[in-house]
Amino acid sequence: MPGVAEIVPLGVAPAKAKVLCIFVHGRGQSPEEMEAAVIRRLCAPDVAFALPRAEDKSWYTARAIDPLTDATRTELSASLLGLASAITDLRAKAPGLPLVLAGFSQGACLSLEHAFTGQATPQAVAAFTGCRVGPPGDDRPANLPSGLPVYLSAGSDDPWIPIKAFAETAAALGQAEAKLRCDVFPGRPHEVSVPEIALLDSLLADLAAGRPSRMEAPR
Repeated sequence: MPGVAEIVPLGVAPAKAKVLCIFVHGRGQSPEEMEAAVIRRLCAPDVAFALPRAEDKSWYTARAIDPLTDATRTELSASLLGLASAITDLRAKAPGLPLVLAGFSQGACLSLEHAFTGQATPQAVAAFTGCRVGPPGDDRPANLPSGLPVYLSAGSDDPWIPIKAFAETAAALGQAEAKLRCDVFPGRPHEVSVPEIALLDSLLADLAAGRPSRMEAPR
């Protein structure tokens, strides 16, 4: 059954941090791969990271664009419950610090779904190559807090997140009045690119300094 198997801590200790970040890996991946591909490439200091590990390397079995079945809803609920607990636990170690929720691919989708529940709300979301889980006609949570800073990215021909699903998610975020920035990268492989890492760096730096999330990193 999908869900959170463990949490891998990285960066500084929460008691010494200025900002918190939970980064959620994609399907078939691991916290160690996200550490190498993303965390080690960030410049922002004074960050306490928590990287959840999925049972069997997957947060749910279906593709994000598949209709929501009872089985998918059950798996998604288990993973969302584990993610919410990870946020609550990390915040308990550093009360009052801002928290960025970020993820890649299936991890980005899970992060977006968490944000739309309206529970344990982060101060910002960075969804690298992500979309909502399930098609627009399915019954899905729609409780995204107004004004939440959200960064959403995609490749123009990504094998897992079609550009149509990305665009539908951008529309849903806009209708929910998110503070939204979107980037589409033509021909980009299914990976986190340098501009996306720079964007996460800017989010972390702004929140660590007590500034609003400007999301002004260059494309």
